[in-house]
Amino acid sequence: MTTALLDIDAAAARLGVNVRYMRHLVAHRTIPYHKVGRLVRFDPADLDAFVATGRREAVSAS
Repeated sequence: MTTALLDIDAAAARLGVNVRYMRHLVAHRTIPYHKVGRLVRFDPADLDAFVATGRREAVSAS
């Protein structure tokens, strides 16, 4: 079974960013996406992986 792909509005809401920034990420090929004809769609699992790659561990002050 496949998961439903998200449109750019739903993907932006999921990441907590605006649509303009999502378009920037797509234009610079920074975020994984699918082209369905002329439409840009996002797999929720790809969005979760994208967020995970940006994760940084906290460093304790010494």
